[in-house]
Amino acid sequence: MRRQAGLTQTQMAKRAGTSQPTIAAYEGGTKSPTLSTLQNLAASLGLELTVIFTPAMTREDRRSLAYHRAVAEVLRRDPDSARKLARRNLKTMTSIHVGPEALFKSWSEWLSRPLEELILRMLDPSQEGRDLRQVSPFAGLLSSKERIKVINQFRKDER
Repeated sequence: MRRQAGLTQTQMAKRAGTSQPTIAAYEGGTKSPTLSTLQNLAASLGLELTVIFTPAMTREDRRSLAYHRAVAEVLRRDPDSARKLARRNLKTMTSIHVGPEALFKSWSEWLSRPLEELILRMLDPSQEGRDLRQVSPFAGLLSSKERIKVINQFRKDER
């Protein structure tokens, strides 16, 4: 959300009344904010915090999310090429598969959104986000080396 707002970690920290290292720790997952801190962070961006409870992710859901985090990094490095590949894949998928048309339509819409909105949606932990990841148009975006790195890290994290 900070990136989507176009803020640096330092700017976000100033708005939220905290420090840049704290923001970096939250983003890096080495520190967990309290609920009240999350409310302050959201408010500093002009947002309201909403907590939603969802069913626990399956192993398949967690693995798919891990892959899509890596896809998000590639998207940030080369958004034009990544979107081009996804649109081409989506066109092929739409012509071959009957059933997930609504999900394909959602992907089509999201691929046209600003980069950080697309990434937030792609990494959404909700059931809808999980369903979208199951028909991801980003096949072929990660190299073999990148995929192996993701799966090795996923296996390590699962232990």
